[in-house]
Amino acid sequence: MRRLLLFAGLLMAACPAHAAPDAPHILAFGDSLTAGYGLDRGLGFAPQLQATLRRHGIRATVSDGGVSGDTSSAGRARLGWTLDGLGSKPDLVIVELGANDMLRNLDPQLAEANIDAILAELKRRDIPVLLAGMRATRNLDPAYVERFEALYLKLARKHGVALYPFFLDGAALVPGRMQADGMHPSFEGIKAVVTRIAPAVIARLRP
Repeated sequence: MRRLLLFAGLLMAACPAHAAPDAPHILAFGDSLTAGYGLDRGLGFAPQLQATLRRHGIRATVSDGGVSGDTSSAGRARLGWTLDGLGSKPDLVIVELGANDMLRNLDPQLAEANIDAILAELKRRDIPVLLAGMRATRNLDPAYVERFEALYLKLARKHGVALYPFFLDGAALVPGRMQADGMHPSFEGIKAVVTRIAPAVIARLRP
């Protein structure tokens, strides 16, 4: 609870009360991968994406809606109050969830149902979405890997949202771009992730 309250306070402090049309507000809604686990403040995904967008002339604010350890169930449970606490409707939500479901070997059907509900709620609120997919580790059963990885494309098609196939593209399995645990990107990894996902984010911000 303390972790969630701290997250809520930081989120509200980082969010503008009213986003200007030329200064879009983006919410990075995910787990430790968007929360910048293991990195110093300012070096995680949200601040680095914000810096990259501003270098491209987009005066965006990117709020960090990541909570380390979150499964898709936990993300679904906090989506409503996270959105309500922003002060204004975001111009884009990047949904990055499912990795912890996979690492805990939870049934992919559960992750699918939770992310389905998240996308449905964002659609109900008329909020554009970029869905970030995840890949399963290859030491899992091949049938599990197939079911897990397929759910992202399936849900993107169902809800008509943009899909970024693999959030960790450019970092996973690349020497020096992952932390010692092999699961979280280093700062070099974050820079690679942001460089690759930024064009998809920019495309979703265009009218």
